[in-house]
Amino acid sequence: MKLEIIRKIIGGILLVSLISLIFFQPLQQYLAIPKSITVFEGQDYTFQKAAPVTAILASHNSKVSLNQEKNSVSVNANEHGKNVMLLEYAGIPIKKVDVQVLKDFRVIPGGQSIGVKLNTVGVLVVGHHLINTENGKKSPGEIAGIKVGDIITEINGNKIEKMTDVAPFVQSAGQDGKPLNLVISRESGKFTTKLTPLKDKGENTYKLGLYIRDSAAGIGTMTFVHPQSKKYGALGHVISDMDTKKPIVVEDGQIVRSTVTSIEKGSNGDPGEKLARFSSDHEIVGNIQKNSPFGIFGELNRNLKNGIMDKALPIALSDQVKEGPAKILTVVNDDKVEEFDIEIVSTIPQKFPATKGMVIKVTDPKLLEKTGGIVQGMSGSPIIQNGKLVGAVTHVFVNDPTSGYGVHIEWMLNEAGINIYETPKDKAS
Repeated sequence: MKLEIIRKIIGGILLVSLISLIFFQPLQQYLAIPKSITVFEGQDYTFQKAAPVTAILASHNSKVSLNQEKNSVSVNANEHGKNVMLLEYAGIPIKKVDVQVLKDFRVIPGGQSIGVKLNTVGVLVVGHHLINTENGKKSPGEIAGIKVGDIITEINGNKIEKMTDVAPFVQSAGQDGKPLNLVISRESGKFTTKLTPLKDKGENTYKLGLYIRDSAAGIGTMTFVHPQSKKYGALGHVISDMDTKKPIVVEDGQIVRSTVTSIEKGSNGDPGEKLARFSSDHEIVGNIQKNSPFGIFGELNRNLKNGIMDKALPIALSDQVKEGPAKILTVVNDDKVEEFDIEIVSTIPQKFPATKGMVIKVTDPKLLEKTGGIVQGMSGSPIIQNGKLVGAVTHVFVNDPTSGYGVHIEWMLNEAGINIYETPKDKAS
């Protein structure tokens, strides 16, 4: 009995000791220090430390230098390369931190309103309709097992690229009474099916019983341009078909300038919208090569300027973005890019690409008065914090139009095919 009481007392003491350690500030600081640090040339990384802890570098190269204060250490990235930092307590190493310095990297922030024209792979099925035949109402497409969201890519061995490619096959097959051999692309993969067009007795023509579409158009906001490659990123989210609600599979596409004509102000439960038109000259300023969860991407064929921030800026990795004040660049009138205040409410230091990395809130009185907060068409507006491009606006909260999500710029650059982590091999030291 006494032994059991002693065990409980010892267990209680250990539990209290463990809780005390968890809330002991030096231990918290130690746990908060990452095992690896990545930083760009010319930038610093500062972390808090307990006073008795000292930081030293494992090798004396010029890649990194340290600036130590009583309760903090700043890692100064001088030149691309690698080093190792050791944290010591009373001369005893207690933690090793790998330090990688990436080459200085900069992109030009966007903010311009752009018109988007997408051409699909094949023709997209957006609905079924019943044909009024001699034998009642039927949909050949539905009979053939074709679903909304399917893409017709081939008919009778011929590649289908646009809606006008389909009609000749339909009429010919209808008159001959032979079924069409279709190749269908679906999310689960490709398959073949046969479809026999039926005659509409009211119009005397043969039909598929399908609603199809081969292109889509809309507006959004440019996020960044890489000055060396002319690669760009915009929107910050995937473009989905308005009827099927599924991502559009892009064959190709173009972007043009657009002009904001008016704003439908957002309110709780009703996100607002930028109303815009394509520029009158319809001049194509770039192509679209990819439509992904992180936005649209391609290359420009001419320079685009926003008029207020046309010099290339450094970027911040996801773990370098901080809660606090920031700015966005966007257009709310005509084609004038303006700067507005926001607050980064929360940010997640993501190790892997994800679309929702930040929660942001519009704080600028002028923007709130004009739009009510974040509106459709604002997606892609670049987020600037402390002179660095950190991400883009992506979604609005339906029940709070002043707030929404942002995506980290790190992942948009990755989707654009730009390798920001590339660094030459270190020379032997």
